[in-house]
Amino acid sequence: MSLADKVLAVNNDLPIRTDKPVHSGKVRSVYWLTEADSARLIKEKGYPVAADAPLAVMVISDRMSAFDCIWKGENGLRGVPGKGAALNAVANHWFKRFKEQGLADSHILDIPHPAVWIVQKARPVMIEAIARQYITGSMWRAYSKGEREFCGIELPDGLQKDQKLPELLITPSTKGILKGIPGVPEADDVNITRQNILENFAAFNFQGAEDIDGYEQLLKEGFDVISAELEKLDQVFVDTKFEFGYVSDAEGREKLIYMDEVGTPDSSRIWDGSQYRNGVVVENSKEGFRQALLNHFPDPDILLNKDRMDERLALARDNELPESMLMAVSNTYVGIAEKIIGEKLVISDNPKAEIIDVLRDTYGLVD
Repeated sequence: MSLADKVLAVNNDLPIRTDKPVHSGKVRSVYWLTEADSARLIKEKGYPVAADAPLAVMVISDRMSAFDCIWKGENGLRGVPGKGAALNAVANHWFKRFKEQGLADSHILDIPHPAVWIVQKARPVMIEAIARQYITGSMWRAYSKGEREFCGIELPDGLQKDQKLPELLITPSTKGILKGIPGVPEADDVNITRQNILENFAAFNFQGAEDIDGYEQLLKEGFDVISAELEKLDQVFVDTKFEFGYVSDAEGREKLIYMDEVGTPDSSRIWDGSQYRNGVVVENSKEGFRQALLNHFPDPDILLNKDRMDERLALARDNELPESMLMAVSNTYVGIAEKIIGEKLVISDNPKAEIIDVLRDTYGLVD
């Protein structure tokens, strides 16, 4: 079996029973179950949700996205071996920790396979909440050009690249294109202030203004849980993205939960602790791949300049990266995942066939 066969690159063509279109993102595909299948599974498996709650099967791929493009490698490599399993394993670990610590639930109800979640439909809060403990990346690039205000927060002069910030910063941005909010451009992923959210909480899908305090508390407490555990592994938790939503519990009460993924090498920056103390940043996250891409192509501005998006998409479409670049990502993702979960990661030889088998035999979702 070739390396390429182990990669789950296409995840929107599984024969899962659904009566709605499959929603496919950069990495995950979502299959909304029929009302009958949702109700049957809730009853059979005893999921702690309302009897008529809509459920979905979420399948993660091994596709590699960066700079808003999907990248491929030579020798038919259409993704990164083990990447999906690593991301799911890490997210599962942190969601479980949050629940154990009494913070909040997640949208995940069941894990039939390392690449699959069964989730409850959530009403997403339309915010990507970025938590930053160190100044690096886009924040450093803007700061080094003289910017001092980020999402309504003033930063002091004199900060150095990659240094720890005086406190954990929450720098939110929009999730999707939101229309009609004063002072907020109608574009995806634009920075917003806490004041923007307070004055327009309903437009961001918050039930009430008091839930803004609630999401910030869950974000800070979640960040602290991950940061403390990573510190024990001599890893530095630099920054991460949180997403939140509302679900109904078995009694029909709405509650704020964590959703999407959290604390993964895709959604966070994680640095090696001993190297950082020696003044060297070694990335244990997607940032390493981004840097490799910037070094690989002769004109890195194509990757950084949003006005050159057509050229960027063509670059990803027309170039096969060296296999060694994608295997370096595999080693990073699998390595950090195994550190975090404390055991060997199970990587499927034939993920698609395994997923179909378990969803047919154990869950009755494949005809």
